[in-house]
This record gives sequence, structure tokens and C-alpha cells, in this order.
Amino acid sequence: MSRAVEPSVADDPNPTPDLTLAGLVHDLNNVFETISEAAELVSGDPQSRALAQAIHRSVDRGRRIVGLYVEQSRSGPELDLVVERAATFLQDFLTHMPGTRVKVIRKVPAGLRLQGEPSDWERVFMNLFLNAAQAMKENGGGEIEVVARSADGSVELLVSDNGPGIPDAILGKIFKPRFSTRSKHGGLGLHIVHTIAQQCGGTVRAENRKDSAGALFTITAPVA
Repeated sequence: MSRAVEPSVADDPNPTPDLTLAGLVHDLNNVFETISEAAELVSGDPQSRALAQAIHRSVDRGRRIVGLYVEQSRSGPELDLVVERAATFLQDFLTHMPGTRVKVIRKVPAGLRLQGEPSDWERVFMNLFLNAAQAMKENGGGEIEVVARSADGSVELLVSDNGPGIPDAILGKIFKPRFSTRSKHGGLGLHIVHTIAQQCGGTVRAENRKDSAGALFTITAPVA
């Protein structure tokens, strides 16, 4: 049976602009500044001085938390956590696909980080997982395996399944926007995967497994 490229709930033909980290930090700092100025105003009242000091301490704590988050984001998302979140999302999604059970096998070393935003890489794995699950649903599900290995400043990510595989006739088309064998309204999932991988300085290719039935996606990305 031929594998079909199915749209997923992670696809959005009209996405709203993402709230960037830089914009979020800027807005939060403005909020902190406003709160700090308000605390300064009430600090002149002896009865409110202790409250004003507590507010200043809370503002400082908030600024430290934001600063810590920025530093962690600059160091890149932890791959094992990204894959875990995507696998959890898949299990939630499968509640809407009765009779389909998919096991995600993760072979990802702890502490491995990629360049880019965590949310972007979550979208990559969510779309790959959903695409595989939808391809395997006619057989009641199957297994998805994620293997990561690093070398020479890059990470090779292998995402495979034991579904029907990808017909040779469409292998060169599956990353094109809106290409789908099932729905004229879908076809963005794998295009999103391809686009994000490129934006993060990586590459992605698709093929059929040589050792057994199923598809294999190989992503090469820089280490953070």
C-alpha cells in the first residue's frame, strides 16, 4: 500500500506571526520598568515603604528569570526534551485516531543541543511524527524511531517508521508546499519541516528504509 502525505494539525496555511524571543523580552522589560516606577512612587509613603521594597525585589527576580531564559535559548534547545514534547503531542493527537497506536522509540543522548528555537524544532518533530502516524493508521499504527548522533559540530537525526514507505514517484515532491496525495487543503507539514531545517542551517532528505518497510527522514543540523 502506498504511503500518502497527510496534512496535520501542526499545519497552518495562514499562520499568525510568532512572538519572537527578542520581542517578548522587550515587552516584559517594559512591564518590569513600569512596575518598578510605580513602586518608586509609593516608596515615599512610610506605610508603603516595605511593600515598595518587596515589589522591587520581585521585579529584580523577574528580570533575572528572563535573563536566564535568554541565556538558555542562546545555547540552543535540548534535543531530548524537544523530542519528548513532540512525542507527547503525538499521543494526545492519537486520541482523535481511534484504533491507531504508535510507539516512539527515542535514542537521543542527553544534553545534545541544536541551533534554533525550541518551538521550531518541536514543529519539525511534530510534523514528522504526525505524518508517520497518519501513514500507518490503516495498519493500526506502528513504531517511530528517533536516533541522534553528533560528529564534527553537527547532529544527524534519523526519524524512521515501519509504515508503507513513500512511493518513488513522489519522493522528489513531498517537501513542496501544498503537495498532498490525500487532501487539496493540506500538504504543508513536510514543507514546514524542510523550511525550518534550512532556516536553522540544516538539511533534510527523505527516502525509504533499506532494511525493512517504512520511510526514513534524515536531518543534519549544526550543534548549538
